[in-house]
Amino acid sequence: SSVLAIDQARGPITLVLAEDGTIVDDEDYFLCLPSNTEFVALAKNEKWPSRSLGSGTSRLSEPADEVDSGAERWKQLARQLKDDLSNIILMSEEDLQVLIDVPCSDLAEELAQSQPKTQALQDTLQRVLDRREEERQSRQLLELYLEALKKEDGILSKVAASETVPGKKKDEVDAGTSSTGTTATTALSDHILAVLKEKPAPELCLDSQDLELVLKEDTQALSSALRWDKEKAEALQQACDQELSKRLQQVQTLHSLRSTSKGKKALPWGDWPSSKRRK
Repeated sequence: SSVLAIDQARGPITLVLAEDGTIVDDEDYFLCLPSNTEFVALAKNEKWPSRSLGSGTSRLSEPADEVDSGAERWKQLARQLKDDLSNIILMSEEDLQVLIDVPCSDLAEELAQSQPKTQALQDTLQRVLDRREEERQSRQLLELYLEALKKEDGILSKVAASETVPGKKKDEVDAGTSSTGTTATTALSDHILAVLKEKPAPELCLDSQDLELVLKEDTQALSSALRWDKEKAEALQQACDQELSKRLQQVQTLHSLRSTSKGKKALPWGDWPSSKRRK
C-alpha cells in the first residue's frame, strides 16, 4: 500500500491482472507473467466485474453486491449447469428463461461445449419451462372446477337453510368469528411475496431455495403478509412442500442413475434430446 501510495483506510488491497481479474497473491506468480503486464489494485469492498471495457481498463464496482446482475447472472447459472445438469430441476422459471435467452454461441463458450449440444440443452430448458406452464394451467382449471362446485354447494346450503329457519342469515352469524389475531412479520423478500401473491401456482415459479424459505416461514406471518386467511396460507405452504419434495426426488433419481452408469461423473450431454425451440 505504501509503495502504491494507497490510503491505509481503504485496505486490505487486492492486486489483480487487468486482463481478466486474476488475483495475484504469490510472489512466484510474477515470474510467470510477461513484461509490461498491467495490474489493478482493488481497495476494500471493490470487486472485479470479470469483464473489462474495450479500452483495456476495468470498471470497478463500488458495492460488491451490485455486480451480480445483468450479463453476470446468466454466467452464474451456466456454471451451476456445468457443475451438475440436474440443477435445471431446482431453478426458478425466471432463471430458466435467462438461460434460454442467452445466445447459443455465448452459452456454448461458457460451458465449454459445442453449439449443437448447447442448443440441445437450451431446448431442454424450454421444455422444462413449458411443462411447468402446462402444469400451472392444469391446476388453474382444477381450481376453477372445485371453486364452481363449492359455490354450487354453498347456494344449495343457503337455500336449504332459508327454508328451514326463515329470517336467519348464517353469514352474519359466522362473520367475525375467525380473527387473524396479532400481526406477525415475515422474513420473506418482497420479490418472493410478489410471486406468491400475483402468480398462479407460485410454487412452480420459485427456485428450490425460495421454496424452502416459504416452508420455514411462520404460517400466521405469511397469511398476514399476503393478507390471506390462515387456511389459504397453509395450503400454499403445502403446495410448496410437495413441489420441493418432487424436485428433490427427481434430482436424487438422476444422481442414482449417474452413479450406476459405469462411473460417469456427469450426466452425458447427449442424454438431453433436442427439440424445436419455441420462440
